Amino acid sequence: MRNNRYAFTRGVVALIMGLSMTTAAFSGIPSTLVQGNNAFAFELYRELKSMDGNLFFSPYSISSALAMTYAGARGSTAAEMARTLHFTLGEVATHPAFAQLNARLEAIQAEGHVQLQAAHSLWPQKGYPFLPAYLALIEKYYGSTITPLDYVNETEQARITINTWVEDRTQDKIKNLIAEGALTPLTRMVLVNAIYFKGDWATPFNPEHTAALPFYLPGNTTAQANFMTLKQKFNYAESDDLQVIELPYVGDDLSMLVLLPKNRDGLPAVESALSGEQLDRWTAGLQRREVQVFLPKFKITWGTVSLNKALVALGMGGAFGPKADFTGMDKQNGIFISDVLHKAFVEVNEEGTEAAAATAVVMRMTAMPARPVVFRADHPFLFLIQDTSSRNILFMGRVSNPALLAQ
Repeated sequence: MRNNRYAFTRGVVALIMGLSMTTAAFSGIPSTLVQGNNAFAFELYRELKSMDGNLFFSPYSISSALAMTYAGARGSTAAEMARTLHFTLGEVATHPAFAQLNARLEAIQAEGHVQLQAAHSLWPQKGYPFLPAYLALIEKYYGSTITPLDYVNETEQARITINTWVEDRTQDKIKNLIAEGALTPLTRMVLVNAIYFKGDWATPFNPEHTAALPFYLPGNTTAQANFMTLKQKFNYAESDDLQVIELPYVGDDLSMLVLLPKNRDGLPAVESALSGEQLDRWTAGLQRREVQVFLPKFKITWGTVSLNKALVALGMGGAFGPKADFTGMDKQNGIFISDVLHKAFVEVNEEGTEAAAATAVVMRMTAMPARPVVFRADHPFLFLIQDTSSRNILFMGRVSNPALLAQ
């Protein structure tokens, strides 16, 4: 494949902590973890869907970063996080399971069809007495590097150092993840997860067939968008209200699912019904069909957005205040999450998908017709990028208006 014609996906999660003033094969991956991660993805989406316009984020990146935080949580804080994140394997088994998921990504990378990498880093305050057992766990199961920084005396330099690490691992698509002022002399640790995917469609669209057509927006208005088109056999399913198509990437390890309401104003109903169980029902009938696909090219830049309100609404509010219990990482019990920030980018074109996502968690101390079907995505739709074997959702989003280059 031609490097300059790749499309790619990238995501990052950072967790910031401070002082309080008051290859394993998929068969070895617990399906419970994947189901839980996806359940969290859909619940988080429902909390975010009220935001206007396009939407894009990496639930896997967010889950991975919060899993590293969960490793240091105890008592009611750990229980709340486990319920919110659907970590049902327990504190002991959750982290080896994440290691197996990361190994799965490494196995896909090793096959050479696409590039898919996950990286973790931990940036503690120099001299702060984090528990060695906690640091060892993060290093063992998440392969994290550990680099002490001086937030007390060199706050801005610490921010630049972490942002540079993020930029390097996302091919400069995620810049300034941690904005000025997000770190303070009270910061005690930042944990970062980055995920990077680069690959082409298994069947690329011909750029010569791309044409400007109307995209129907809510309120009976339209916007011009460049529509790619292709007639090919794909996995396809439909119900009375929805069309579903699976567009594979080279190697067939990853794919994009596009969920298109049949009604031009049908997206809110699909969003309200979205869940792991419902997605299984929608995709249960996927069959190879010849489909005439019309898909708009689009680009979304989303964030940096605070996820605090959404996570509190989902049930882990106790982790955000001085009463939080993170004695599994700090025996002084003086840290809590003060902010969770997310930033994401995606671009879809004739050759594939380019995307990126980043999250920062700031912690402070305290029956089918025979003829070809038509899949015309000319009105708002949902999409997910997933591991085709495990069905683990790496990225998901909503296209409300492909003409908006940034959101």
